[in-house]
Amino acid sequence: MTDRVEQEPGYVLHRRNYRETSLMVDLFTLNHGRLTVISRGANSPKSPLKAQLQPFQPMLLSWQGRSDLKTLTSAESRLGPNLSRTERLYCGLYLNELLQRLLPPQEPHQTLFAQYIETLDELASAHEFEPTLRRFEARLVEALGYGFDWGMATDSGRAVLSGQHYYYDPEQGVVETSSPNSLLQGLRGDVLLGLSDQRLDTPDARRTAKRVMRVLIDHLLQGRELHSRALFTRWRGDKDET
Repeated sequence: MTDRVEQEPGYVLHRRNYRETSLMVDLFTLNHGRLTVISRGANSPKSPLKAQLQPFQPMLLSWQGRSDLKTLTSAESRLGPNLSRTERLYCGLYLNELLQRLLPPQEPHQTLFAQYIETLDELASAHEFEPTLRRFEARLVEALGYGFDWGMATDSGRAVLSGQHYYYDPEQGVVETSSPNSLLQGLRGDVLLGLSDQRLDTPDARRTAKRVMRVLIDHLLQGRELHSRALFTRWRGDKDET
């Protein structure tokens, strides 16, 4: 039996040419998670879908098909946040690539979907992007089963103490004792406690959150490069951005 889905809320994560006149489109949807569809004829000059299937715009999507690769049957776009400025655009591309690379296919993540919408809105208006990116990364790794408590050392089961220093292991979280998997060291207890309360209002907190999330995301990527990170790095001339 052919599966048919109608009017599903979702967003375009990425699209690429498929055969001569079609597009292969990666979507993030409310009830079906991440999936890939073929939009037949959408890459032809007269197709309205070529202009509609753009990232960061809320959409109502319909598709059908028997295999894992579905065929898009309709797409209705709505006005979304304005991420046209270069830095905002690169941040949005970073979010999309994380979802595209890390989310397993066709698993619903309604809470993460709501966080994605909120994050896009924040990026469109925020003056500082790092706290917004770090909050989204935290929700994403939680959805993937890699969330951890900043205020608890998992190897000892003891609460983090303000005056001590700790390690970070992507498989365990914050730990007291170094091991071969402890990829970060010297993490200040007072900063970790602030992060456990979701405080990202100091340079030390932002720096620590960025270092930890970079290590964890790289661990989950298993050596795959993020193209959006490379773009951002080249644009800023800086090796430590998103």
